[in-house]
Amino acid sequence: MTSAAGTGLRPVIVQKYGGSSLATAEHIHKVAARIQARKDDGVDVIVVVSAMGDSTDDLIALSDAVTNGQTPDAREMDTLLSTGELVSSTLMAMALKARGYDSISLSGIQAGIKTDMVHGSARIADINTDRLRRELDKGRIVIVAGFQGLAESGDITTLGRGGSDTTAVALAVAAEAERCEIYTDVDGIYTTDPRLTDKARKLSEIGFQEMLEMAVLGAKMNPRSIELGAVYDMPVYVASSFSNEPGTLIHGGEHTMEVRKAVTGIAVDRNVGKITVRGVIDRPGVAAGLLQPLADAGVSVDVIVQNASSDGTTDFTFTVAQASVDKAAEVIESDSTVEYAEVVTGSDLAKVSIVGTGMENAPGYAARMFSTLSEVGVNIDMITTSEIRITTIIDRDQVQKAVQALHDAFELEKSE
Repeated sequence: MTSAAGTGLRPVIVQKYGGSSLATAEHIHKVAARIQARKDDGVDVIVVVSAMGDSTDDLIALSDAVTNGQTPDAREMDTLLSTGELVSSTLMAMALKARGYDSISLSGIQAGIKTDMVHGSARIADINTDRLRRELDKGRIVIVAGFQGLAESGDITTLGRGGSDTTAVALAVAAEAERCEIYTDVDGIYTTDPRLTDKARKLSEIGFQEMLEMAVLGAKMNPRSIELGAVYDMPVYVASSFSNEPGTLIHGGEHTMEVRKAVTGIAVDRNVGKITVRGVIDRPGVAAGLLQPLADAGVSVDVIVQNASSDGTTDFTFTVAQASVDKAAEVIESDSTVEYAEVVTGSDLAKVSIVGTGMENAPGYAARMFSTLSEVGVNIDMITTSEIRITTIIDRDQVQKAVQALHDAFELEKSE
């Protein structure tokens, strides 16, 4: 990062508020009261805001209407979508000024956020904090529009869905903040989705490594923001903007309270589809020949299974997001140079994963997971693992049964 903002005597805190927290004028006033209280604690406050409520979806719908359903120009789309956060940031600054607190709204560009040139999913390359420092030195609360930056071309870019979380963590790193606080419509990170079992327990803390796995697998956090926090060891606190309940601290400490439990949580992703390419001629380069066209088409592939070769052919199966199933099948049928017999699609699937650093180099957890699912009649379609995660692909309508059984089997309702 180009320059550190946190060079004064007062500590810096970065707060981020999501769209549901800013959905109405009343919501904005309640958030302003929270920001005001943090400022009164004697800290410098930088606030990152998302677009209000569903305004990003509304802008996307407008773009569809004016382009008659055609894919809009990526540059123009980024410029359009960046306006949602500008509305939030200016209204928040107005609300704070009305309360007698000096504040200023800044676009991502004015805040010094520089990105690469990938429209729609840009990555932050650098942050020049000179403007932030000047505003903080004046005693102001700085409100930054999240989700956006400026490419070397001089064009506005956006960081993709959930990009305001990434903005917040990146600004906290650049400003040498004490921590980044993410306020949203949930009051912390739970052992699993509380809608699936009433035994789900809120974690007081969790390590970056476990949180990154859970975020990638569907937990309500942006994986890029967690990765950034881990790289720079920036603590991230997740709590509700609608209550004063304590939240969850995500950090890099080696010894957290929860690490004594081998399994920390259960992550669920209900948005899973499957592609099976049958009768593939088994020769070197098959995987690349199938997957490269998908990558070129922007289709992300997750779990991959290739069966043992039989009579010179094999079946190649992989998962994609449910919404990408048809596109993935079309790409293989039209662009792949691999010889195969047929493409078969599957839908209505889900990923259920147990996550925990305590599983590293410790046997038995996979066997317990699989036997638990078997006992409640849940069939496993595919399996994949990492050092701290075991993932199964199952039918979507069996998710609740699976999660409840696994939560009980690993006693996640207990804190020790």
